[in-house]
Amino acid sequence: MAVVLTNGFYILFPIIIIYLCTTFPILDKIGMIIICYGVGLVLGNINILPPDILASQETLCEVCVAISLPLLLFSLDLKQWIHLAGKTILSMALATISIIIVSCFGFLFINDLIKESWKLVGMAVAVYTGGTPNLASIKTALDVDPTVFITFHTYDIVITLFCVIFFITIAQRVCNRFLPRFESRDTMPRDTKTGEADLLHCEGIDSYKGILKFKSILKLAAALVLSGIIVGAALGISQLFPKNYATSITILTITSLGIGCSFIPAIRNIEKTFQLGMYIIMIFCLVVSSMSSFSLLTNLNIPLLSYVGFSVFGSLVLHGIFCKIFKIDTDTFIITSASAICSPPFVPVVAAALGNKTVILSGLTTGIIGYAIGNYLGISIAYIVKSLV
Repeated sequence: MAVVLTNGFYILFPIIIIYLCTTFPILDKIGMIIICYGVGLVLGNINILPPDILASQETLCEVCVAISLPLLLFSLDLKQWIHLAGKTILSMALATISIIIVSCFGFLFINDLIKESWKLVGMAVAVYTGGTPNLASIKTALDVDPTVFITFHTYDIVITLFCVIFFITIAQRVCNRFLPRFESRDTMPRDTKTGEADLLHCEGIDSYKGILKFKSILKLAAALVLSGIIVGAALGISQLFPKNYATSITILTITSLGIGCSFIPAIRNIEKTFQLGMYIIMIFCLVVSSMSSFSLLTNLNIPLLSYVGFSVFGSLVLHGIFCKIFKIDTDTFIITSASAICSPPFVPVVAAALGNKTVILSGLTTGIIGYAIGNYLGISIAYIVKSLV
């Protein structure tokens, strides 16, 4: 009974957070994801969770990741992506190249210190290209040891928080010293009549207003069923491959089918699918952070902490150097870095701190593209590093 009640809390608490954040702007500034992480960390360290909850937590995490991935990708509009400013596309590509270079370089120093460290390369590339869903996907796809995953994720939360603080405080002033200043420009085609509406929809990515309307519930229920069908199909397809690769094939198939469905207007135009996906991700964040222990922050795994820190800050610095070479402006650099390192939910917060709502669409779109490619890159780079070693 205690396990059932705990799982009920995991599912219902994000709804309370959504309500509070839409009611109290100060909470919305903190961010729903951060609040879920914080509550989960407290919950996991005050000794009130049932002792036999671990298996249920792991199952709930895996289900959340699998179901949320298609929902996050359904609203992706690749045609609109093509119309984004070239500098934004280039900046995203440079951010991706940066994390691949830095994570692989860092691997050379931890290879003899951490068992199966090649898997960490895949985790780093995936999470700092896309976000938390990708990290969880790679954990499943590469069969990462649960203790290593929880430790990596805990360090990632702390270090990413420092990144967010940097982005919303002094980043713009610092970067303006060596990068060109942002010049206003449209990131949407001028002849697109729905452009303004799409931009507002993207700006309101954390807005759940209207999601409980009857019509919305019906459409989202259909999207949720479709997401479940995709997961089922992916599991079926994975059975055609060797067991060692089955989980990787499952995640990549879910990603591919989710992207494929985004080309169907009837699916892509279902409102609030991204928000529903993010709600499920909030459940995941709450669960996985409650599996963390403050002891991980007091009894540090220095090689792993160093690797996570090096991956984040090293890729950020290298990305900045690339942007200097290719003359990419400060705000584009910051927003694409935020979407890659911190994931799309942080984009509106960072854009508000920059005083530049123009870059919101660019940041959100690059972040969602990151969700799409993160699994491919993470799994591919991990196996390439393994084969080379």
